[in-house]
Amino acid sequence: MKNSAFLLIFLCTSLFVQAAAERNLLAQYTTPEKLAGILVMNRHWVPYPDYSNRTGWDKLLGDHKNDLIKRGEKQLDYQWQVIKATDYLEYERSGERNIMQNPNSDNNNALSDLVLAELAEGKGRFLDQIINGVFYNCERTSWVLSAHLTAQLSKRTLPDHTEQVIDLGSGELGAFLSWVYYFFHEEFDQVNPVISKRLYDEIKRKIIDPYRNIDRFWWMAFQPRPDGMVNNWNPWTNFNCLQSIALLEDDREQLSKDLYRSMLSVDKFINYVNEDGACEEGPSYWGHAAGKLYDYLQLVDYITDGGVTLFNHPMIKDMGEYISRSYVGNNWVVNFADASAKFSAPESLIFRYGKAVNSKEMIGFATYLAKQKESTLTYGTDFFRVLESLYYDAELKQSEAVHVVPDIIVYPETQFYYFKNKHDFFLAAKGGYNAESHNHNDAGTFSLWIDKTPVLIDAGVGTYTRQTFGPERYSIWTMRSNYHNLPSVNGVEQVFGKDYKAADIRVNEKRKTLSLDIAGAYPEKASVKQWIRSYQLKDKELIVKDKFNLKKTLQFNEIHFMLWGDINIKGGKVNIDVDGKKAVLLFDNNTFEASLETISLPDVRLSRVWGNEIYRLTLKAKKKVVRGEYVYKIISE
Repeated sequence: MKNSAFLLIFLCTSLFVQAAAERNLLAQYTTPEKLAGILVMNRHWVPYPDYSNRTGWDKLLGDHKNDLIKRGEKQLDYQWQVIKATDYLEYERSGERNIMQNPNSDNNNALSDLVLAELAEGKGRFLDQIINGVFYNCERTSWVLSAHLTAQLSKRTLPDHTEQVIDLGSGELGAFLSWVYYFFHEEFDQVNPVISKRLYDEIKRKIIDPYRNIDRFWWMAFQPRPDGMVNNWNPWTNFNCLQSIALLEDDREQLSKDLYRSMLSVDKFINYVNEDGACEEGPSYWGHAAGKLYDYLQLVDYITDGGVTLFNHPMIKDMGEYISRSYVGNNWVVNFADASAKFSAPESLIFRYGKAVNSKEMIGFATYLAKQKESTLTYGTDFFRVLESLYYDAELKQSEAVHVVPDIIVYPETQFYYFKNKHDFFLAAKGGYNAESHNHNDAGTFSLWIDKTPVLIDAGVGTYTRQTFGPERYSIWTMRSNYHNLPSVNGVEQVFGKDYKAADIRVNEKRKTLSLDIAGAYPEKASVKQWIRSYQLKDKELIVKDKFNLKKTLQFNEIHFMLWGDINIKGGKVNIDVDGKKAVLLFDNNTFEASLETISLPDVRLSRVWGNEIYRLTLKAKKKVVRGEYVYKIISE
């Protein structure tokens, strides 16, 4: 029975009148005392079968049962890897993080496979290895990834046994181990009660206690960062911690306090996100940002029996539909910031989100993606998603597959703009500012796809190291504006900072035009008064213009374009051939001198998208002028 009376009090969805920065959609309508009255206690909210319910698991798993058992059988002889002290120290010494993260992931993914296999088979065959994995994790000083241990008061990357902090890794592992405790603690007790007791104590010590008692974690946003940013860490980590609490806490009053605390924190993320619903971190992070917000809201819906929900709020729906609208086709997406150009969001997540917010667009898109894959199941330590993917798998496959989105999509606050035409050109351009989450200095840049194939590209980002998120970030070429489709003005590139941004943005949806002044994204030494970058998508071409007014001339302006495929320059024509898709970039050969730089991609995170190399085309002006206009055209052949 849904708590409909409380639902009406809680939602007040007809109001929708909040200050943009302080919506507080979750906490403003309730209190811990009200929450205590609607909580579903003692894990009765869990929608999945108990371990001993063999009929329930057979029904839930269907044809997947044998496959899950076979995955687990491969891990029966798994050798648990030791993460050495020097593996943690390596991040501090060189910036390398995978030396710690890879064995950590291997261990925990093996444990996940074993847990799924035991849930599928139910004969106890996998329990000893599960116990090995559980006890191994209990013996660890910390579950935090080396790159995030600087949250310790010491700011060092060796785990400190006197302090527990919470990051993405520890939160997710804590949530996963809480599910392991939920399903198997009675079986563990038959082997030795110490196993369950130790596991319970470690989850409480490493996750629940610090979550309740420490306010300084930046992702909680109780103590705002100087830049005001609240990114995917917030819903992701709150969701993880709330899982542990909901699965282990039996005291109604305490659980209501914990839930309310999480709502206060998640409100900070919802307040930060723009009303238009776009993910400023890009599609690669949608599953960790909007997607984790959905997971959090679904968990809250479960544990309050529907009494607390935001699924009827239009902003939550808009945040979901961003992922279908940023999908270009053939597994390519609009990628800005640190996002990859390749699609990565789980189909089952998109489907569940779409059902919750009543989005036919998302449901059809998820099924469209699912039809192209053999399996839509999720694996690994994000166990809530693993279970939910099983729960909704049959329904997902039976839905109608369709991907239809508007030809013109405008996110006015985030300043993302997508235009399509009947000849299958897809233009994506952005304004924004140079201090967004996972920021690149790229205000005013664009990407272009023709026939669902990228032609002018955004490279994305390489493998994360200490430098990626440290003071050296903007020495990395992928972060810099002169490695995006942007100008260097008077020899100067854009710089980082919230005040460096696009301005005077004008959109004509009927004519499919966009113009924006990007002068403000450049520092004073660029000596630029105005630089109007404009785009016009016509039937068979994209026209790009730069109209500028400088304070003085210092160096020759340069215009950069990022390309891939086979590139050939002849006069004022740049011929582009990407897997048989041909395009031509036209420029005034009297105005510019063209050069092509080959950028090798030894980093697998980039090479698995683009291959071994990409190119930077630079058009260097032959004259220094204070005022002028440059024009470039891209046509298909």
